[in-house]
Amino acid sequence: MSETPRIHLGSLLRTSSDAHAEGNLDHLTYLQGDAEQTLRFARPASFRVDVNALGGSEMYLQGRFEPTVIMECSRCLRDVEVPLDLRLGTLLRYDPSVEAPYLDEAESGEEVLVFGDPDLDLSAYLAETALLAAPLTVLHAPDCKGLCQVCGHDLNEGPCEHMAQVPVEEIDDLLGTPEGSAHVRQNPFAGLRDLKLPEE
Repeated sequence: MSETPRIHLGSLLRTSSDAHAEGNLDHLTYLQGDAEQTLRFARPASFRVDVNALGGSEMYLQGRFEPTVIMECSRCLRDVEVPLDLRLGTLLRYDPSVEAPYLDEAESGEEVLVFGDPDLDLSAYLAETALLAAPLTVLHAPDCKGLCQVCGHDLNEGPCEHMAQVPVEEIDDLLGTPEGSAHVRQNPFAGLRDLKLPEE
């Protein structure tokens, strides 16, 4: 199993021949700012990449990446499996002065991956593609009860001693506002019938 997805572009840069790489990944390690991050997968994630020369220092990468990303439930922090089926496609530009690959914008407005090492590490590119495609938040179940606000107990496994002391609010998924006995939805148009228009 491959731990670092790489594609070797040395021959392509010299002879304009095509390049290919494929493998399976159990995780991806990438940098976010100065901190190293790990994107976890529930099972080996297959990737397949082909790169074709476009002329000069530019080329085009296309392929497929099928990770099942592990995310945290936004209420109880349990692991949630999120399957993704990603079609890859991006411009590449070779610049020998570049130390680490980075995404830039081409004159056409398209994204371009600029790199300086012909042994191109695709970790950051694949991780960013997966993160952009994944939902911002997930629930492990639609009726997830979340965690106790006092002790952090998972309320899906049963009540805790604090439930009698601290009311646990349910989340209204449609409006994102707390529901409870003290919360009454007001009609925004209530009271308009009592308004009087000034006499002409």
